Amino acid sequence: MNSRETILVLDYGSQYNQLICRRIRELGVYTELLPPDTALTKVLSLKPKGIVLSGGPASVYDKDAPQLPDWILKQNLPVLGICYGMQLLAKEFNGEVRSSLKREYGPAQIEILNSSPLFQNIKTGSSCWMSHGDEVSKIPSPFHVLARSLSGLISAVGNDEKKIYGVQFHPEVTHTLFGKTLLKNFLKICNCQFSWNLNSFIQDSIQQIQEQVKEEKVICGVSGGIDSTVAALLTAKAVGKNLHSVFVDTGLLRENEKQDVIEILSHFPMSFHVSNSAEFFLKELKNVEDPEKKRKIIGRTFIQLFEKKAKSLNVKFLAQGTLYPDVIESSVGKNKLSAKIKTHHNVGGLPKNMKLELIEPLRYLFKDEVREIGKTLGLPDKILKRQPFPGPGLAVRILGAVDEKRLSLLRKADLIVQEEIEKTKEAGKLWQYFAVLLPLKTVGVMGDKRTYEQVAAIRAVHSQDGMTASSAPLPWKVLNQISSRIISEVKGINRVVYDITPKPPGTIEWE
Repeated sequence: MNSRETILVLDYGSQYNQLICRRIRELGVYTELLPPDTALTKVLSLKPKGIVLSGGPASVYDKDAPQLPDWILKQNLPVLGICYGMQLLAKEFNGEVRSSLKREYGPAQIEILNSSPLFQNIKTGSSCWMSHGDEVSKIPSPFHVLARSLSGLISAVGNDEKKIYGVQFHPEVTHTLFGKTLLKNFLKICNCQFSWNLNSFIQDSIQQIQEQVKEEKVICGVSGGIDSTVAALLTAKAVGKNLHSVFVDTGLLRENEKQDVIEILSHFPMSFHVSNSAEFFLKELKNVEDPEKKRKIIGRTFIQLFEKKAKSLNVKFLAQGTLYPDVIESSVGKNKLSAKIKTHHNVGGLPKNMKLELIEPLRYLFKDEVREIGKTLGLPDKILKRQPFPGPGLAVRILGAVDEKRLSLLRKADLIVQEEIEKTKEAGKLWQYFAVLLPLKTVGVMGDKRTYEQVAAIRAVHSQDGMTASSAPLPWKVLNQISSRIISEVKGINRVVYDITPKPPGTIEWE
């Protein structure tokens, strides 16, 4: 990573932080998201060409409000503050921030008051997205007001000489129609060359793995999904025959999944091992209902199996397909401003005393970036277009305790969901679609008799990267057919519901 030009994004807790990184990467510059208390040595190791201060929920005058690190302005780097980041800059330069009498949330138009490189090729009256309760009421010195909203609030300030800017709106969201243009202008101010791309990432990753591993052997956990397969292929290119890929049958897989994965992975040029461990996982999960405990148990159990296999093969490295969203949602860094959404089994679910050293070539990539790498590496569509499937498998699609009986019910219901949606034109447009088994029983009537059985929920979403998602408006005819088949064919389920919750506030998976 160190050879790339980098923009550092400091995370003050905004829900849009990941989008800042994505937009800048889409423009051809590498970014990393770090908490504001990151050590200066770490910052300098990245050799950033500029710094973005994200938005956040705090008010700059709150007792425990996060502040600017004391090293930022000493580096003489271009700085762009977004929302809370702009308010921090205003406070730092003796401006004033107050609770706004005209709270702005949603679409707004801005009036550009002064020319600046930051607003090059952006027209006055352009639409942006606001989300703030505080406002800059006194301009920091020596800054100029670059733009106001039509409601009269300061929307942007800047000092072209110091190359320090603040915007009250969110350029990273698609609702800000000129957002990418503004971010590109800031990257130009940083003298970025826009040279980062996924081809260079592949070569750099192979080189880094080689430098880390040298002549040692590596095992890689593979599931047949895009993430672990790409991680395995990158590792194979780096270490060749010293890679041993391991597929674990946890007993938490979908119908026919084990056979399908073995068929897919057996064609790749790597040593391939199958671990039949269903009994082991189900024993560890017996009577466990809490989703965080499930994930941690599954993460720990995976590592126990990998360590056992590694010992037999004399291996000291474990490669896995961890992605940036896994890291962000698990909040494994020390940033107290970002909430832990859930512990991913392969991140926060790993035991602290694990003996294997991790190789995670995809740790700072989003799902769609991984798909592009997979395409470049020549993966077939069967893998490239495979739906994301959680590492803990059906354990996090069964709410409550996991056992063979409930797994059987969910597999049958999920297979019906897959079959019916795949008959439609909707299938290729969807990010994920699956069934969830709820810890509820409801009364029903079948064949003039009372039933008291379980409830299945159907989930289908649109998404680009898994960080945000919207529920898919499946045709009523499709939903009706799914419901009819599940109730008729899956003895033990007598009611089907459809989940229409977006992410946020929900998550794609139920646990």
